[in-house]
Amino acid sequence: MKNILLPTDFSDNALNAIRYAVQLYQGQQVTFYLLNTFTPASYHMSYLIENPMPYGMEDVALMNSKRQLEETEETIKKEFDCSTFTFIRLTAFNILVDEIRHVVATYTIDLIIMGTKGATGAKEIFIGTHTMFTIKKTNCPVLAVPNDYKYEDPKDILFPTDYEFSEENTGLSLIRDICALHNSKLNILNAYYGIPLNEQQIAAKNYLDTYLQDTAHLFHLADGMDVLEAVEDFQKKYKINLLVMIRYEHSFLENLFFKPVIKDVVFHTNIPFLVLPSIETK
Repeated sequence: MKNILLPTDFSDNALNAIRYAVQLYQGQQVTFYLLNTFTPASYHMSYLIENPMPYGMEDVALMNSKRQLEETEETIKKEFDCSTFTFIRLTAFNILVDEIRHVVATYTIDLIIMGTKGATGAKEIFIGTHTMFTIKKTNCPVLAVPNDYKYEDPKDILFPTDYEFSEENTGLSLIRDICALHNSKLNILNAYYGIPLNEQQIAAKNYLDTYLQDTAHLFHLADGMDVLEAVEDFQKKYKINLLVMIRYEHSFLENLFFKPVIKDVVFHTNIPFLVLPSIETK
């Protein structure tokens, strides 16, 4: 049974991601943890110093959070067959990312699925602030669902890689499970800069080929392109339902996400994006 965390702020965007999650795992044994965090607007630092426990404010926010979580669960159960699912509602007075880290550790979460949209509201900016920092600060796979994305089975998955991953990375099993569940084809894409693969990269590629022997998969080479160009070029040629990448420390993906000026981060994708934490190769 998988444990999947679904953070929500009760927006349409968050509800859309929850709908995606239950459709992605329809018919599977899954425990979904619905999480809402709240920090009332009046809880500023200066206010807390003078009034450590404002009477009633936290209680009201807590009751509202619990009520809306219950309504969210009821909405999902009316729309979908949830007979194989277990829902656990969690509410906390905390910063979202801090609480996500706590929940991931406490409940052995396998995957976080959350809605996201650009922090500036610009359509071309896909990764939102909460999602960025969830990816960066949690050692857990995060599947980000774009605002207004209409669910499609992930029949064709794109996995750009430099073959620098560890064979012990549990994210690989997550990819394989999704492929098995939806009879997906996995497109493995390497951006070629004129430098051939070293022995370690060749071994990783061969391992991946063997690991995916029961999964439909193809290896692709993008010549003379960086990763972003290769992904964009591939999406122009083929219909992709899910993009998967491994986040390495100080990698292209890391630098792309966390540039100081977010308006410079223009990641052109309108499909769900699964980001896997890395286990560094030895």
